[in-house]
Amino acid sequence: LAQPLEITKTQVKSKIKITTSEQMRAFSEQERAALQNLAETIVAAGANVVLCQKGIADAVQYYLSKHGVYAVEDVKEDDMKFAARALCGVIVNKPEELDATTLGHAEAAEELPDTELTVISGCDNPKAVTILLRGSSQLLVDELERAVYDGARVVQDAVEDGRFTVGGGSVEIELQMRIRDYAATFGGRVQLAVEAFANAFEVIPKTLAENSGFDPIDKVVALKKAHADGEKHAGLNVYTGEVVDMLEAGVIEPERVKTQAIKSATETAMLLTRVDDMLITQAGAGPADFE
Repeated sequence: LAQPLEITKTQVKSKIKITTSEQMRAFSEQERAALQNLAETIVAAGANVVLCQKGIADAVQYYLSKHGVYAVEDVKEDDMKFAARALCGVIVNKPEELDATTLGHAEAAEELPDTELTVISGCDNPKAVTILLRGSSQLLVDELERAVYDGARVVQDAVEDGRFTVGGGSVEIELQMRIRDYAATFGGRVQLAVEAFANAFEVIPKTLAENSGFDPIDKVVALKKAHADGEKHAGLNVYTGEVVDMLEAGVIEPERVKTQAIKSATETAMLLTRVDDMLITQAGAGPADFE
């Protein structure tokens, strides 16, 4: 439900003048009857679990609980959409709109003890799921959340594009060797610029070797030798330090990620180069001297 299960305020300003106790009792009974009608409408529709995006009045909670209906209030809009997708249900505005075509289905719904967390399992369409992250500190949980998000995006890119490259520094070494061969076709300072661009790709395999506790020079040399022998998929195994076939080892990543990383790094280097040139040009200029 997208609307609250409670008595809402009127759209216009109005006042109710009560002068006797009978009028007060009648007013309270009418309000209670309206709330009970909301609960009975939900029960009559056949629902035994209610997810409400807004608040639920205590009286409605009581009547629903009396009929064995589990109600959850103040559910986030995103969670409502995910639940509707997973349960194959429809988000409605009023209890009167509930019927067999709008209700979703799941095998179980329960609230975990000592937490404000409701778990719905056995959904008809379990493609929308919730990943529960726990950690000893909020900083650790934030790191885990970023890691899970990055991993999910990588899988999404691979599924959408259907194209991937190998990891372990294999692509960077192959690009470096190819670009250095391409630099030999130029002369003068252009050749130096192309070679500098090629040498920048050594950062990835060097970093992999250093972070794994191996000598970066030895591992980069071994990678270059393997690629020179025609092993295009040769990369660094960070666990053993050996140069192995990354494709056979299953170390792959989406092509989109690799392409975007190279583009972003190149654009950043070009931006810094332009800024440095501008600063160097302006360094000689100073304020005019006046007497």
